[in-house]
Amino acid sequence: MLQAGKDWRWLTCKERNRLVLYVESTREELVMPYKTRQLTQAAIEGSCFSLEDAALYEQICHYLSAFSIWSEGEIAVIALHATAAKLHLKPVLAKSWFFKPYQGHTPSTEAIITLNSQKQSGQFLIIECGNDASVCMCLEHQMQLDDNFALRRFETIKVLNDRVNPILINQSQLKRA
Repeated sequence: MLQAGKDWRWLTCKERNRLVLYVESTREELVMPYKTRQLTQAAIEGSCFSLEDAALYEQICHYLSAFSIWSEGEIAVIALHATAAKLHLKPVLAKSWFFKPYQGHTPSTEAIITLNSQKQSGQFLIIECGNDASVCMCLEHQMQLDDNFALRRFETIKVLNDRVNPILINQSQLKRA
């Protein structure tokens, strides 16, 4: 797993209009899909990858590694995007009308969930769960919500919790300790 470092910094790139995670030692950049207007003021001003960032990143990596779905590299990228979204995006209003209500009787107990739009079903990671609604990050390469709107991988959307479907994973796919 990619270990967080003290030389990691959050920056905003004016040319790309995006949040960037910059690693000073290697001069590598991970460009996030989050536009400047979506970011908190602290993120716009730039900051080091804090202890809070590192703790959340490690927690997400640990959680995702319990599933045998992603490689270590994919887990690190998902966790970095989720960390950025959770700690550096402004709050948004729910846009639940894109998704069908959950009709089942088994509530979701995982942070990996399914959302069903009129066009397709897709996997999401809940990055912030509230009493009535949750902020979810798209794990699909693209998720078509209707004829005119799609989410790309790592973009976020807030939905009412009655839209959250448990993810259906064959038990043999789960890693066990």
